[in-house]
Amino acid sequence: MNNRDPHLALREWRRHLLHPLTLTALGAVSVVLCLIGPFGTLSSLPLLARALYWTTLTVAGYVVGYLFSYALLRHSRSQMSHLARILAAGVLTGATMTALVSLLNRAVFGALPLGADLRTLAGTTLVISVIVMSVIDLFSRRLAPGTVEPAQSGPPILDRLPFDKRGPLVALSVEDHYVRVRTTKGEDMILMRLADAIREVGATSGAQVHRSHWAAFEQVVSVTRDGDRAVLHMTTGGDIPVSRRHVPTIREAGLLPR
Repeated sequence: MNNRDPHLALREWRRHLLHPLTLTALGAVSVVLCLIGPFGTLSSLPLLARALYWTTLTVAGYVVGYLFSYALLRHSRSQMSHLARILAAGVLTGATMTALVSLLNRAVFGALPLGADLRTLAGTTLVISVIVMSVIDLFSRRLAPGTVEPAQSGPPILDRLPFDKRGPLVALSVEDHYVRVRTTKGEDMILMRLADAIREVGATSGAQVHRSHWAAFEQVVSVTRDGDRAVLHMTTGGDIPVSRRHVPTIREAGLLPR
């Protein structure tokens, strides 16, 4: 990973954790676990303590699983096969959650799981973690809303966007140290250089038309001349300026008459 990835990982994790669907799912899982009280918690803990116990584990499990998924499945440069990375992420998540559950049980029940109890806890947590990692990977690669092909077949930069904003690229624009990525389904800010973002547009037909802007040719509705410059009117969002030195680029693309 480059030195910008930790910032990107933190922003993506915060966005996913605070997304209404994520909060709803975590809340629903916590309520169900609180009501059924697995592993003897129904009889050993009162309702409020049981709710706090399972909410803590649910949120912790999501955070740990998401971070390992991000590191090993979505942005890993490892030479391991994809299946091996899924298993590695599951094992690391399982080991981390086993330690967290043990510490939580020590605080709540006053004892650490030992012997057969620890082996049962570790085995169950490991199996659940591998299954969860497989589901996360399947959803992220195959079930992104609005996509027909697997996510990896599209421009790599779309992998950095929330699922509901992934669509045909419209434009990239620099704002401070961020790049605003605009698609037909929305836009989002990503901490990276414009040159790096342009390298991730894949086979999308387009070009840099200004020092601060890249535009997808297929998303241009019309072009207006502005002296020796031009303005691209896009399908969504604001207009994109074309600097003097890049006017020949849009002319070669057939957007301006020769």
